[in-house]
Amino acid sequence: FPRAHGYSGGGRQGRRGKFETTLPGTDLRQNNTIYPPAVIGVFGSGQLGRMLALAARAMGYRIHTFSPEENSPTGQIADREICASYTDLDAVRDFVRQVAVVTFEFENVAAAVAQVAAEEGIPVRPGGHVLHTTQQRLREKAFLRQAGLPVTPFAAVRSEADLAPAIAHMGTRAILKTAAFGYDGKGQARIDRVEDAANAWASIGQQEAILEGFVDFAREVSVVAARGLDGSFAHWGVIENVHCNHILDLSTAPAAVDLRTAREAVDLARAVNDPTTLTAAPRGTTIGIGRLQDTGINFAA
Repeated sequence: FPRAHGYSGGGRQGRRGKFETTLPGTDLRQNNTIYPPAVIGVFGSGQLGRMLALAARAMGYRIHTFSPEENSPTGQIADREICASYTDLDAVRDFVRQVAVVTFEFENVAAAVAQVAAEEGIPVRPGGHVLHTTQQRLREKAFLRQAGLPVTPFAAVRSEADLAPAIAHMGTRAILKTAAFGYDGKGQARIDRVEDAANAWASIGQQEAILEGFVDFAREVSVVAARGLDGSFAHWGVIENVHCNHILDLSTAPAAVDLRTAREAVDLARAVNDPTTLTAAPRGTTIGIGRLQDTGINFAA
């Protein structure tokens, strides 16, 4: 059974094992608003979860985190840290019963956890369908394209036999990426020549992949944004990102871009967060500012 670490709260055990942090009869969820000191349950426990937890605690919320890692960045400051596999649905169910709302710090979480939370009547923000879409690059790109949003050219590669025609259609240079998982340059291979295809396919473990056209961009910027259940939209400006050896090294806010580009970036983030597009976006919108594009905007995610 999962191990629990570091709980420092003073609440009590309620019905069905739900951890209550207020007096009986006090509802922390009013008009779809969850008020402090309610418990926010976070799946994932890395640095993003840590930043989320710091901001939430400053507002008076409590934080419980769930991940396979012990003594994690989020767990070090959480009220409660659960160490278990995302596929341990009994542990997941016990976890969500102790919180008022569930969220994710990154997309590499089993989509089943959102279903378990929904079954227990716990709000999931963003919704499980958003997690399902964003944790697989082919689904994510297809969604963006179907929504009419700009994306780099791409093709599905499910076998080595798919790779040659995809390269012939798209040309080189191109990037072959695993369809799921992979970050900080992992699970990716650059293809500069047709002859590189076999080695690229082997290097990613011969698994389902996406081939993406190479985007010549001047800089990368991100917009972190959120949408309320009432449709209200908020963003935190445009942020410029600099990578070193495929790993984010420095983010600068505000980004050194002109006003027109900044507005386009925010408009794209708003479109991704639109109720007709998605219930909510689980992460910011990352775009490349292209040297060769008339609009100057391309999704890089």
